[in-house]
Parts: sequence; C-alpha cells; structure tokens
Amino acid sequence: MNALARRAEIARGLVGRQRELDLVLAAVTAGRDVVLEGPPGTSKSTILRGITAAWGIPFVLVEGNADLTPAKLVGHHNPARVLQEDYSAANFVPGPLIQAMETGGFLYIEELNRAPEDTLNTLLAAMAERQVALPRVGTVTAVATFRVLASMNPYDNVGTARISASVYDRWCRLALGYQPAEEEEAIVAVRTGSTNRRLIADAVALTRATRTHPDLRRGASVRGAIDLVSIAEALADLHGDPDDGPVLDAAHLALSARIAVDETSDATPETIITELWDRLRAAGA
Repeated sequence: MNALARRAEIARGLVGRQRELDLVLAAVTAGRDVVLEGPPGTSKSTILRGITAAWGIPFVLVEGNADLTPAKLVGHHNPARVLQEDYSAANFVPGPLIQAMETGGFLYIEELNRAPEDTLNTLLAAMAERQVALPRVGTVTAVATFRVLASMNPYDNVGTARISASVYDRWCRLALGYQPAEEEEAIVAVRTGSTNRRLIADAVALTRATRTHPDLRRGASVRGAIDLVSIAEALADLHGDPDDGPVLDAAHLALSARIAVDETSDATPETIITELWDRLRAAGA
C-alpha cells in the first residue's frame, strides 16, 4: 500500500482533522517524535492509533503520572529470578519503552507533563540515538518505525511539572484545539449511532457553552456530548420521548464531572449546566 492509500485509510477513521493528520503523518514518516498539545477529546490518540493501525505496528500507551518511575517505563529485573539466578538478560522484564523499541511501535505518553522529570530524562537516549543501554542486559536498538509520541493538556496545571528544555527540544509540537460544532456533531453521531439530529445538536451546543462560561476553569470535551446523547436516549427508552427534563438530567450526569468551577464562584456544576440549558432552550424557542 502506497503513502496516499495509507493516508486515505487513516482519514476514513477521522471526522475532520485532515491538516493535523497530514502534519503528524509527515513528522512520523520523517522519523520525528511529536508532542500533541491540546485539551481532552481533541482526537490526539485517535490520530496516532489510526497511523499505527495502517502501518501495522503496536501502539504502546503509558499514563503519565507521579507513579511513572524510570523502572516502570524502561523495565526491571524479575526479583524472584534474580535471587535464584542472579542478574541476567533472561530475567529482565521490559517496560513499555523497551517493548515499543523492540517491536517498532509508537510509545504514547498521555499527559506527559504529569510524569516526573527523572523519568522523562530516560527518554533522551531513546529519542536521540534510538538506543538504550541497560545494565546487565546490553544495548537495545530500536526498530526503524519506533517513535515517541506524547500529549499535554495546556489548560490543567494541577499535578503537572515543568518539562526541561533538553526533553522538550527532542519533540516536534502540534497544538490542537476543539473542532467546529458541525464536526463535533458528526463525531457524536458516529460514536453514538444516534439519528436524533436535534438531540445531537443540543448536546454539542450545551457542551461547547461550558467552554466559555465565566464561572468555569475548564469546560467539557466532545466526550461529554457523546455521553449526554447516549444517556438521554436510554432515558427515552425508559420513559418515552425525551423532553427538557430527561435531557437536562442526562446533561447533569454527563457533564458535571467534566467541568471545573472556578474557586471564586459559589455556583455548582449542576446550577451552571441548568443555566446553560435554559439559555439554549430560550434561544431555540
């Protein structure tokens, strides 16, 4: 399969994001590592999963958090076998970094800036030299398709750490924002299988309104709209056609955990969602 055919195959699994797909695909084809910066629900992992599926290589996911130690990322010797046999290459248990290198896969670190700095420093040799020297094991050389990809959420600073320039310098960076309303509606329709166009449009409009409310530090991603539609339709099956009550109940359930109220506000997630829903219904009256 040539490059154009592979690109077309990947694009079929996306709604929009054609420019972003071309940029990421060009970067990884050129042998570069990429960090994708944007809020949740902006197709970061979807693009990368599509590329690895088309290339027929593994997608190795790692959650970036304070518990991601160098040993968890790189690997470790099996303690029980070490006691019995001493250290050897045979009793080394590869971590996700080594797994990705040996299989030529994409190592994808989600929420890169939540990982400790000493853990991120272990990536430097893998990214610069495509090799990692392991004590008592030897040097692991990556298969040619190995890449290190990562994501960052620029709007959430809780539990994050500053990434050093030496680490940041190894990546190409692509910023992704939220998609237009019509593309988010198409995503919700695909993900839910719903044919209720009004419900989908209302769910997307309500979700998007949370991103600009003055009392919210963080709004909801399109995942909130997906859950809202699914829950509202499940309520409809239980109680008949959805009206304002069931849809609002579904919105409270789907969106309240996905938004963050500013510390200076006395509002609750539920009151803000209700306020936004009332405005939406009034505008559509």
